[in-house]
Amino acid sequence: MKFTCNQSVLTKALNIVSKAVTSRTTIPILKGILLEVSNNGTLKMSASDLDITIEETIEVENAESGSIVVQSKLFGDIIRKLPNADVSVEQEEGNVIIKCMNSQFSIIGLSPDEFPNIKDIEENQGNIVFNKTILKEMIRKTSFAASIDESKGVITGILIELLADGINMVAIDGYRMAITREAMINKEEKNVIISAKIMNEISKILSDASEEDENVKLFMSDKKAIFMIGSVKVVLRLLDGEFIKYKDVLPKDNKIKVKVNKGDLMESIERASLLSKEGKNNLIKMSIKDTIVTITSKSEEGNVKEEVIISKEGEDLDIGFNAKYVLDVMKSIDDEEVYMYFNTPITPCLVEPIEGEAFEYLILPVRITNN
Repeated sequence: MKFTCNQSVLTKALNIVSKAVTSRTTIPILKGILLEVSNNGTLKMSASDLDITIEETIEVENAESGSIVVQSKLFGDIIRKLPNADVSVEQEEGNVIIKCMNSQFSIIGLSPDEFPNIKDIEENQGNIVFNKTILKEMIRKTSFAASIDESKGVITGILIELLADGINMVAIDGYRMAITREAMINKEEKNVIISAKIMNEISKILSDASEEDENVKLFMSDKKAIFMIGSVKVVLRLLDGEFIKYKDVLPKDNKIKVKVNKGDLMESIERASLLSKEGKNNLIKMSIKDTIVTITSKSEEGNVKEEVIISKEGEDLDIGFNAKYVLDVMKSIDDEEVYMYFNTPITPCLVEPIEGEAFEYLILPVRITNN
């Protein structure tokens, strides 16, 4: 195996592929990157943690076919530290020789036979085309609401609902729920669940992708999905199980309707949360009365009171929230104003856009005492 490639091109590809490498594994081969060179002048780099596999193919010069696995961290650190010039990589028996200008390294390689063989999906299965920017935004607006507790199974993932006329993404962790919608025409209706952690990695890859790669292709089977982003292929394992029937969780009727400036509310909650009691759910109290919502918080260090102008339909209400959960929702919304719907101090708050159905958020309250 042999090839020559510019250092910056090699570094960019390594940065993408290495996102699939985990340091927590006890299997040495999974800490590596598979290098596969073809005589036609291409280098395919692959990394996998068995749940996600990332491949990128780049053009190289002086190509001689062959394959070997290199330690991801060591190989990556060496390439990143080299000057921005042509890098020569060559396999000599079980070692990999790296040369660039006045630098030369020899590192131990591993047999490619031990690297996981990830079977592809037939490309006629569930081909969907996303706009790169839209996909990134949908991930940003939902992934924060997925559970980070690995024992929680499917709710560590994002539900992707393919409908005839659109796509929904849903995440829920038991304390809040995020739903975002986008209109698009699909050939088939299908539901899949993908780990939110993996979807966040997809978002990072989208950020690194070339500006020329505007569209992303998604292929799906019953157990796997593939994202094609330019020269990058991401193969991932779907989460197995039935997602929560989230539509049953959404309140059917709401007694109180509040229209509020999102930015004003967010800034007030950020200030109020400075005094939220640690260990007490980061608690803030919202008192909704007439044309004002009063936000209060107190701790041993002091107390704070913030007022935000609103328009309201319905009765007055005192309700408590974990400030972080409300802020996470507000930060994910681009609209200037939103509707907030309430019923009682112990039922969830529903957040919706002023116009349309682009998103819905549900936030569970925290029980508060009168003192």
